[in-house]
Amino acid sequence: MSQKISLIGVPSDIGAGDRGATMGPEALRVAGIERELTKLGFDVTDTGNLFGPKNPGQPAKNGYRHLRENVIWCKNIQDAVFEEMNEGRLPVMLGGDHAMSIGSIAAVARYCAERKKNLCIIWIDAHSDFNTCDTSPSGNIHGMPVAVAAGYGPKELLAIGHAIPMVDAANIYQVGIRSVDMAEKQLVTNAGVVTYDMRCIDEIGMREAMQQILDDVAAKDAHIHVSFDVDSLDPTIAPGVGTTIPGGLTYREAQLCMEMIHDSGRMISLDLMEINPALDFKNSTAELAIELTVSLFGRQIFPPHHHNRKK
Repeated sequence: MSQKISLIGVPSDIGAGDRGATMGPEALRVAGIERELTKLGFDVTDTGNLFGPKNPGQPAKNGYRHLRENVIWCKNIQDAVFEEMNEGRLPVMLGGDHAMSIGSIAAVARYCAERKKNLCIIWIDAHSDFNTCDTSPSGNIHGMPVAVAAGYGPKELLAIGHAIPMVDAANIYQVGIRSVDMAEKQLVTNAGVVTYDMRCIDEIGMREAMQQILDDVAAKDAHIHVSFDVDSLDPTIAPGVGTTIPGGLTYREAQLCMEMIHDSGRMISLDLMEINPALDFKNSTAELAIELTVSLFGRQIFPPHHHNRKK
């Protein structure tokens, strides 16, 4: 993992149904993301915010809402994230709605392809985000980024990647899923995305789920891009999201997930997405996102397997 981190603010709610994710990057800054990562010994640069079109608030056209605006945002993100990675820095995208991950995945996939490295994505979310214009009830593009990464979607979004697909569906691991549209479910299954939904996590536990994922990633000798949607967390601990779905990850489950990803030593980029301060309580969701982020970057209570037993 690079000791240099670049924070990239993406104040966009262009892909979402609710307004307000535009304020997500600032909420993360106010909650102290730069300070907390610096405390861990990282060299942190806040590159400021990227710019893109304002949200026109239009209905869906040909199955997509704001397609042109999404394309512009994601191209800008792809350029910015790729540039930071090329300079040896680890990019952390401060979102913004989850459609913006099309841009960051495009950048990471290109970076890995140029270095002939495998890439796996760990997608931590309540939703599979695998809709297309045919399956999406709303046309909101934040329900489509995984499909686009795996090669399903409009040519304008697919063209942002270095190749189609940007990532093989079998290298996408989803954690915390509990809300999938009917037609979308079929697409996810047919494409071969690896899904650890909440029932699976209830049955085998977070530790076993993550161990299976990370063993698989290690067998592929791949880098990891983590895309974290705060709606993966239970709404009782993370109220500041546009689409609250009960029965989410607990604080401890989410912490363990992050700690295990850190221990793998394979993460090369991160998205922190869908924090909506307009729906939050005293910035608690951004604060929780930062606590999880510092675990992802190695803050631990004790080193692993250190048991403080009395002799």
